[in-house]
Amino acid sequence: MASNRIGRINEEVQRELAALIPTVKDPRVTGMISVTAVDVTPDLKFAKVYISVLDKSDSEQVLKGLKSAAGYLRRELGRALNLRHTPELTFYQDDSMAKGAKILEMLRNPEVVKPANPANEHIILEDEE
Repeated sequence: MASNRIGRINEEVQRELAALIPTVKDPRVTGMISVTAVDVTPDLKFAKVYISVLDKSDSEQVLKGLKSAAGYLRRELGRALNLRHTPELTFYQDDSMAKGAKILEMLRNPEVVKPANPANEHIILEDEE
């Protein structure tokens, strides 16, 4: 029951932050920024916010800008949501898209993947003898 509630809170915080981030006045927070996931602790004290930035070269600056604007975002989040505690926000770079692209490339092109043991590329099974 409680995990279902936390899941709904995670979704609501994610939705509100996605709407609030474009209102941040920090010049470092520019470009296409997506809130990919939010993990709120069960006591609602802390929230990990995972951010994906379209331009990977600006991602460090965007994270610094969001960390400096965390107080503003927390205050606006508290106004928008009716929670007992407004969680303290910490921002993390989400690299799941890059990992997914790498796995997709490996699936499409098996030449990219090197064998684990190149000396024994063909393993003889007992049934083959």
